[in-house]
Amino acid sequence: MTTESPRHTVEKIGGTSMSRTEELLDTVLIGNRKGADLYHRIFVVSAYAGMTDDLLEHKKSGKPGVYALFASAESGWGWGDALSAVADKMFAHNERVFSDEGARQSANRFARERIEGVRSCLIDLQRLCSFGHFQLGQHLLTVREMLASLGEAHSAFNTALLLNLNGVRARMIDLTGWRDEAQYSLDEAIERALADVDLSTELPIVTGYAQCKEALMGTYDRGYSEVTLSRLTVVTGAREAIIHKEFHLSSADPRLVSPEAVRVIGETNYDVADQLSNMGMEAIHPRAAKSLRQAGIPLRVKNAFEPEHPGTVIRSDLDAQSPQVEIVTGLRQVYAFEFYDQDMVGVKGYDAEILEALKRHKVWIIAKTSNANTITHYLKGSMKAIKRVEADLSATFPTADISLRKIALVSAIGRDLRSPRVLTQAIQALSAAGIEPLGVHDLLRKVDLQVIVEPDQFEATIAALHKGLIEDWATAPQPKLHAAA
Repeated sequence: MTTESPRHTVEKIGGTSMSRTEELLDTVLIGNRKGADLYHRIFVVSAYAGMTDDLLEHKKSGKPGVYALFASAESGWGWGDALSAVADKMFAHNERVFSDEGARQSANRFARERIEGVRSCLIDLQRLCSFGHFQLGQHLLTVREMLASLGEAHSAFNTALLLNLNGVRARMIDLTGWRDEAQYSLDEAIERALADVDLSTELPIVTGYAQCKEALMGTYDRGYSEVTLSRLTVVTGAREAIIHKEFHLSSADPRLVSPEAVRVIGETNYDVADQLSNMGMEAIHPRAAKSLRQAGIPLRVKNAFEPEHPGTVIRSDLDAQSPQVEIVTGLRQVYAFEFYDQDMVGVKGYDAEILEALKRHKVWIIAKTSNANTITHYLKGSMKAIKRVEADLSATFPTADISLRKIALVSAIGRDLRSPRVLTQAIQALSAAGIEPLGVHDLLRKVDLQVIVEPDQFEATIAALHKGLIEDWATAPQPKLHAAA
């Protein structure tokens, strides 16, 4: 890879934004840029919105896609019909994107080649695994990665083609491993793919999925495109990573708090980004952020459709100048999984068994509390998976009393919440709004304050904490501190 000053950026576009192709050309991809200003950038693109859901399974509802149908022995040829439906969806998207007949046919040929190549591979694998020496389960991760790669390859090819039609010298950089004869580490794959790219005169469009020895989906599942972004940024020595979303990173969801009261976060650090990820509001996958943090490279989160706005800068070396909450967010549906056993006092092993069961059934832990004979985990996952955890633990600990209830969890997050005023004002704000919390977690790390409430009080809690801890923070009276007797 060759480049000239200034140092380049590596930028990722999410799936929802990718689907607004025409708008992206006018904002992020081209906009008012001309000549050299079009280059010194590398773009990592996600699949168009909904495409990965159709290829794997729906991220929220769990509706089976091609992968889930193929993995199910009962599905028969259902996966083949689902794959054909994905092809039709790709062709329909190409119809919307390309007015030029030749370009549309080129895009369709590319999509058809990839779809039919995967179809042939899956038919051969299904036939092979009909023999007892070959077990389908041993190949499912590879199948999942291959199917996921179709979405990113489709969007990357289209984006590069569209840019070339608009006078930009763009090139698709295919990291999906399609027909590669060898396998490389992620860093090696990046270096090889960009070896002959001149960033001063070319605009690389990189697939968000990268096939590599690390098997990204095994660790990050559908967060793989952000890992590709972070390693591209580090390996190529970029000055900044940028993620383009369809919204700003703001102090609260403007659908829950008055839009006039919500403010865009100008800057924060990776500690805050990690807490947001834990609440399901990812600025970037925490393991992807680790590479950027260690390299000292800032991440900028921007609204793809407000290109003039600087967005939010996340840095590893940024401390708060004073204690203050920066964002209030949360999860409307969380399960409080309470494990009680009178025999627990002073006995080791309970915690390990519970954690192992949660890991085995792939249930996400958001928070945890414990006392002498009770351990409570606050969980995100399907009720079916949590019920399996409950069954496993009931068999292991027959004397335990296990209960499960739905709650909502709201978190006030900031770089520095060490002031006792944060907790005091939070309680006052909740009281003023008539909200009685089920619990409050104020940890020693002092980057978040968690409030547990009934699910029907979720929105009111968000609004109350935002008003008390962000809108009214500067003008609220300081609590009186009494000297010890």
